[in-house]
Amino acid sequence: MREALPSGVREKEAAGGMAGARHSGAGVHGSAVVRALLWCAGVLALVLAVLGVVLPGLPTTPFVLLAGACFVRASPRAHAWLLDTRLFGPMLREWEQHHRISRRIKRFALGAMAVMATVSIIYFNGQPWLQAAVLTGVVAGTAAVARIPTRRD
Repeated sequence: MREALPSGVREKEAAGGMAGARHSGAGVHGSAVVRALLWCAGVLALVLAVLGVVLPGLPTTPFVLLAGACFVRASPRAHAWLLDTRLFGPMLREWEQHHRISRRIKRFALGAMAVMATVSIIYFNGQPWLQAAVLTGVVAGTAAVARIPTRRD
């Protein structure tokens, strides 16, 4: 059974206000088990995205995009909610409309990782293993964000 769309979502889609919300050929998955697994994966990705806001080396952007991809196949309501969030909605809409993120978002993500990494490395002074772990995470996070195509502002 398909999940009913929340109030206003159907109207937004019809008006083009949620461009990309329904990818061509990729609607809600037919299997309830797969939808549940996708929903759980989306929630996990969203938790990691929220953690990525404050943890160095853990990028937010890829996890937001992954959550959006999971929710679009699992739950129109969760996908619509994510699109409407002030923190993650603009990034997800940008991706769904252009398959790119804006240069401003990419700069912010890379800058935030650099600031948090610097603070963490200073905090972990005298603990080289923790400093190396932070640095490894930052390198991995920077590589992940750098690979996402950029749209000029």
